[in-house]
Amino acid sequence: MTTLEIAIAGAGIGGLTAAALLSRQGHRVRVFDRFEAPRPVGSGLVIQPVGQAVLDAIGAGAEAMARGARIWRMHGIEADSGRTVLKVDYGAQGGARFGLAIQRPALFDAVLGAARSGGAELVAGHEVLARDERFLVFSDGTRAGPFELVIDASGTNSRLSPLVSTPLPFGAIWATVPRPAGLELPEGQLCQRYRRADRMVGVMPSGTRNGADWEATTIFWSLPARGYDSWRRAGLSAWRDEVASLWPEALPAFEEVNDPDQMTFATYTHGTLRAVASPGFAIIGDAAHRASPQLGQGANMAMLDAMALGLALERFPVEEALRHYRMARRWHVWLYQAMSRAFTPQYQSDSRVLPVLRDRALYPLSAVPPIPAILTRLVCGDLIPPMASLTGR
Repeated sequence: MTTLEIAIAGAGIGGLTAAALLSRQGHRVRVFDRFEAPRPVGSGLVIQPVGQAVLDAIGAGAEAMARGARIWRMHGIEADSGRTVLKVDYGAQGGARFGLAIQRPALFDAVLGAARSGGAELVAGHEVLARDERFLVFSDGTRAGPFELVIDASGTNSRLSPLVSTPLPFGAIWATVPRPAGLELPEGQLCQRYRRADRMVGVMPSGTRNGADWEATTIFWSLPARGYDSWRRAGLSAWRDEVASLWPEALPAFEEVNDPDQMTFATYTHGTLRAVASPGFAIIGDAAHRASPQLGQGANMAMLDAMALGLALERFPVEEALRHYRMARRWHVWLYQAMSRAFTPQYQSDSRVLPVLRDRALYPLSAVPPIPAILTRLVCGDLIPPMASLTGR
C-alpha cells in the first residue's frame, strides 16, 4: 500500500476517526481545525453497535466503554394518557447488544487519543476556507499542500462541501448535569415524554468524563427552531413548571439548571449530498449528510463514513478507493436519511394528526412481530449492511 499525504479538514468525531484509521495504515495525516485547541461540540449522544465496532477498530473502544453508560431500551410515554408510544429494546437487559450513552467530551477524548497514538498531526487555529485542487486555503490567506487526498470532515459549517440542506422546524435545548440523588428513573434506559408532537422532554444517563468523575445525566427539551428567545424570556421557573406537568419524576434533573446559559440550543437541517467524492477529495459526516437526531445516528454515521473510506484506501489506489467509498455508503445513508425524515415529524412538529396516528396505530403495530426486531436493527444501525461492498456483510 502506497503511503499518502492526507489532509483532513475538521477535528470532530468523524475527522479524528478518519485520522486514527488512516495514520494506523501508515499514511501521513494532518488534521486542520479552526479552534486553537481541539474540542468537542454537541450534546450527549448514543454510540450504536455499528459505531462501537469502529471505536474498537481504532483502539478507542475500551476508553469509551469505561466512560459511557449502557442502555438497553429507548422508552417514550405520552404525558397526558400515560401510554407507551415508543419502545425499542436492544436486547435483554444486561445483554451484549446495547447503546453506549456517552458525553461528547468523553467520546472526543477517546477518539483524539486514538488519532494521536496513530501518529496523526493536529494543526490547530487553521480555519479551512477553500480547496485549490491539491491544496487547502485557510482564512488567514495561507495554504498547505500538496495532498494526495483531502477529506472534508468539517461538519455543518463546511466551506468545502456543496451540500444545501433544509432547516427543520424544531430543535432542542440540552445540558449535561450531575445525576441528582432524587432522580428515580429506570436503569439502562433513554426515557422521553411527549405531549402531542410539540412537547418532548428526554433524560439519558451519560456516564463520566475526564476531570469530572461524577455520574452525569443529559437532559433534552424540544423547542421550535425560532422558540429559543421566547423560552429564555419565560424564565426557568415557568420552564420547570412545564417539565413538572409533563414528567414530575424527571424534575430533579432539570432543577440542576440554575442559569439559562447552562442549556445549549441546537437546530437541525436535513440534506444528503449525492457526490461525496471526486478526484483527490472525499466528504464524510455532517458535511455529506445531515438529519435530525431522532434515530440517534449522527456520530455513528460519521464514523462509518470514516471506516468505509479507510477500508477502501487499504485495498485500492486512491481514485478507485474513492469510488468504492461512495458505493459502500450510499444505500445505508439513503435508508437512514429516509427513516429520519419519516420519524421526526411524529415526535417534533406542530401536527395534531401525526401524534394520534403514532399513538393509536403505529405504536401498536410496532409491537407486532417481526417489527420489534426490525426496529432494534434500525436503531443499532445495521438494518442493512453499513458498507456491504467493502465488508460483504
